[in-house]
Amino acid sequence: MILYFYQMSEENKKINDFDFDLICAYFSQFERQGPGSPEVTIKALSFIDNLKPESKIVDIGSGTGGQTMILAQNAPGHITAIDLFPKFIDQLNIQAAKLHLQDRVKGIAGSMENLPFQEEELDLIWSEGAIYNIGFEKGLKEWNKFLKTGGYLAVTEASWFTEKRPKEIQDYWDNAYTEIDTIPNKVAQLQKAGYIPVAIFTLPETCWTDNYYVPQSKVIEDFLKKHKGNPTAEGFIDEIKKEIRFYSQYKEYYGYVFYIGKKI
Repeated sequence: MILYFYQMSEENKKINDFDFDLICAYFSQFERQGPGSPEVTIKALSFIDNLKPESKIVDIGSGTGGQTMILAQNAPGHITAIDLFPKFIDQLNIQAAKLHLQDRVKGIAGSMENLPFQEEELDLIWSEGAIYNIGFEKGLKEWNKFLKTGGYLAVTEASWFTEKRPKEIQDYWDNAYTEIDTIPNKVAQLQKAGYIPVAIFTLPETCWTDNYYVPQSKVIEDFLKKHKGNPTAEGFIDEIKKEIRFYSQYKEYYGYVFYIGKKI
């Protein structure tokens, strides 16, 4: 999920329970809490060749499980989905049951900084639009120990498409997520963390517009009416609108990129 101005941690949750609940209520209305699509998830999955019925997969920062269900429907193995928002996990488990996937998909509430796995236990680590919460480099390094040798990591990460960009969008991202970087630099970080780069591709524009921003535009006004006079809610929506406006204006300079690596 993409919440660059509201990065979630256990500490933040304790300090700002109201903000935490407000943001959860807003994003729980959507199938996906970040840019993506079933087609993109399936494309990334096509580069993973080690999965069997007994394989162990984790979807970190799963949100309500839009991509989790696609994984389960298109790959063998058992999936543990982890997200900091218990409400998201409740929705994910309900959806898994509706799709008769409850025997292979289990959602648990927890932090990506304290994963409940043993070293070299996992065959695949998946994370769409969430690794920024722990930081790209830190996530790559800390999650590596949970993967078996030959296991895969597949994550989406905000990246610059160009070496230079307008100051306005540079300043915006410097404030939102300081680890945003160019694709070659991200690939170098992937290699340094102990992975062989297997595939790198950018997410199509529709992943941001049709699948992420359009659904939000349909509920923003109702959300503001419900929380009229609440400065936290109004400030939150102002940031959402700003993000949408900036993407429309500067989308040729940045976007999400899928990085897929194989543990050496």
